[in-house]
Amino acid sequence: MERSVIVRVRDGLHARPATRFVKLAKGFSSDIQILANGKAASAKSSVRLMLLSIKENDEITLKVEGTDAADAIDALTTYLGNPEAGLDDEDGEPSEHASHAIVNTPSSVGVSHKSAVSTSVAEGHGMKAIGASAGYGLGVCFAFFKDPITVERRHLSENDITAEAALFEHAVLELQHALKAKRDVGTLSSADRGIVTALIETVSDEMLVTETLTMIRSGLDAVSSVHDVTTRIARDFAAMEDPYLQARAEDVRAIGRHLCLGLLGKTDPDLSAVPEGAIVVAHDLSALDLASAPLSRLGGLVCAEGAATSHVAIIARTHAIPAVLGLGDAVFSLRDAKMIAVDGHKGVVYPNPDASVQTMISDALSEAAREKAALTAFASFVPMKKDGTVIEVAANLGSLNEIDAAVSAGAMGVGLFRTELLFMQHRTLPDEERQYQTYATLASAFPSHSVIIRTLDIGGDKPVAGIQFPREDNPFLGWRGIRMCLDRPDLFKTQLRALLRAAVLGNIKVMLPMVSSLHEIERTRLLIAESAEELRKEGKAFAEFPLGIMIETPAAVMMASEFAKHVAFFSIGTNDLTQYVMAADRMNQSLSALCQVDNPAVMRAIALTAKAGVEAGIMVGMCGEAAARRDLLKAFVEMGLTEFSMSPAAIPSVKKTLSELSL
Repeated sequence: MERSVIVRVRDGLHARPATRFVKLAKGFSSDIQILANGKAASAKSSVRLMLLSIKENDEITLKVEGTDAADAIDALTTYLGNPEAGLDDEDGEPSEHASHAIVNTPSSVGVSHKSAVSTSVAEGHGMKAIGASAGYGLGVCFAFFKDPITVERRHLSENDITAEAALFEHAVLELQHALKAKRDVGTLSSADRGIVTALIETVSDEMLVTETLTMIRSGLDAVSSVHDVTTRIARDFAAMEDPYLQARAEDVRAIGRHLCLGLLGKTDPDLSAVPEGAIVVAHDLSALDLASAPLSRLGGLVCAEGAATSHVAIIARTHAIPAVLGLGDAVFSLRDAKMIAVDGHKGVVYPNPDASVQTMISDALSEAAREKAALTAFASFVPMKKDGTVIEVAANLGSLNEIDAAVSAGAMGVGLFRTELLFMQHRTLPDEERQYQTYATLASAFPSHSVIIRTLDIGGDKPVAGIQFPREDNPFLGWRGIRMCLDRPDLFKTQLRALLRAAVLGNIKVMLPMVSSLHEIERTRLLIAESAEELRKEGKAFAEFPLGIMIETPAAVMMASEFAKHVAFFSIGTNDLTQYVMAADRMNQSLSALCQVDNPAVMRAIALTAKAGVEAGIMVGMCGEAAARRDLLKAFVEMGLTEFSMSPAAIPSVKKTLSELSL
């Protein structure tokens, strides 16, 4: 079977999406090939797949041959059509793409943009390189230099080849086992675990293993074979135009080194002895080194190699560790330094900094600590209007894995739980029990606050394995959200049953996406009643839940007064509402000036919705990106909004802003 597919995966098939794609392909017995950019590669090799350099919106051809070819081609097509494919792992962990988006953003380490500019250290006599992770560091130098591996090429006798191949295969298994142990100890962040998972898959990649075994069987020793193959693959990555794929050369080199060390019976030094606040100086530092390092102790990283897109940089940004990479051989001059100062904003390193540089860095660190502490203090703050009305600041979540971050940030419940991610990350549809466990766990995490769960919001732009979607010229205006769910009551009732069961916990609310007519609300209530009756007959505990709707279509705005009589709350989804009001695709960069929530037309739509909700006495909230717009909060509250839901990271600053407003 063959099928042409337009790749919709955001930013194309880079490391994490490629790894997940390969994992999906390996679940089928069929031979699967991908044709792209004039080349062909096995879909079961993440290395070969990444070397094809498949970008978002590229057209590729899937060629599948085998007994399960039809299922394979459908599942892989669905994956490639999902913009968020591979950007969350199976537990909903954030991607390295998300981490990469904050490069050189001072606020990521608790320093406002204004203060970062005012306190950034002048370059002076510092050494300039790449500022890969923002922030400042000042500490003792911890030199971390590895001994080079000496490759002594040996020609094997015919009798030694089988044993040598077995040694290599054992080294692969041992490295995978070691990496899994590092990933599963529980001390890594979710983003770090995702990176290590991608490295685990690369260790046993079909291309790397097959080519190495071929060289061994031709008579070359295992160490030399691994060195040659990984060096060649790394060179191929380094020659690519995409900076992100270029950075994968470092991963391949690191894997090659560790395999060689395993074959030689050696190990690299580790960072376990690094002193508190020390600046690690290295020529060659990899994600594998950081996976087992006490990251909370690191005061900064300085490395000869690396770039802003490397996994080392991503891990540094995730943990707010200032990092300067790409220093080249000049890094060797730092080996004997007593103290190092790092300006991760500008990418400057100061060996043995003088008193003026130390003072500047210390002042910047103090200011960052003060600002971070000031925001942390707002975790327990409850915003309130003068009349005593509480303003709820809740979290937008897509998985259970994000609960801890939301709680730590001071989330007053969940204003939007995106259930589609639960559906999108598996080859089969989640059954009632799996959904129930997810919703119940979520509700239990916020016993004193409401948890608003959005029913399945998918369509042609967010396909799911197990649901056949028609090809649509404009899926954003097509068969999606509540429209699809009402046409698939078998699927919808499974979710409603799970929600009714989880509502026994008492704090669950449910909202419907893409509502544009009263009929959709009425039909949903009938399905809820049917589901409740089924559960009653089965003797299963359940409870009714408040039903609300998202306001994201112009029709919903114009019908808001009528809708308010039939639902318990409104939640304004400003992302879609803005693009629909302005008739401007929010994914189209050339129309970005139109897709602004502060456009008078969009603000008027929000005001009309709030007025209808206030007059009906129901809660009006907001769960789109505009909920974190601190410059618009006062206007929204004055309109009547009393709930704002956003990314957990934005919660403290929004609470702080609300505390400063006269409401």
